[in-house]
Amino acid sequence: MAQSQVQNETRNQEKEMTQQEREQAYRQHVEQTTPKYSMPVRMAKAFLVGGIICVIGQGILNYATNSMGLDKETAGSWCSMLLVLASVLLTGFGLYHKCVEWGGAGALVPITGFANSVASAAIEYQKEGQVFGIGCKIFTIAGPVILYGIFTSWVLGVAYWIGKMVGIV
Repeated sequence: MAQSQVQNETRNQEKEMTQQEREQAYRQHVEQTTPKYSMPVRMAKAFLVGGIICVIGQGILNYATNSMGLDKETAGSWCSMLLVLASVLLTGFGLYHKCVEWGGAGALVPITGFANSVASAAIEYQKEGQVFGIGCKIFTIAGPVILYGIFTSWVLGVAYWIGKMVGIV
């Protein structure tokens, strides 16, 4: 009886050892394969890329208002359209993805990142056809942004309207 208990304990210890060894080997594998990033460097790259995109946008805005004589609203529309166009073209040529890889979240400045998400989904699903490919999948990434943006705008509009009715706003 005592000998079988000792054998069972020995087997349990062996199982434990192998489990511990497996866990240690897994941790070591994860440690080796996980890329090492420097947070300050990543933040600096994101700041640089986002800043460059914003400077380009501001340059377009300044050119449109000062040199072309457009009012601020029209110049803003032109700026938005040109940034979207540039983002879609860079996505189509496969360059925007490289910019995102290097600059991280800085390349996802709202208007260019949004245009990239729509264009990349359209490019990815074009093989499935116009309707079931592009038509159905084009807003897979951007769709939730549009949905929650519209819903939030509606909720805030109702809150504003109620505030106006009550006399708070």
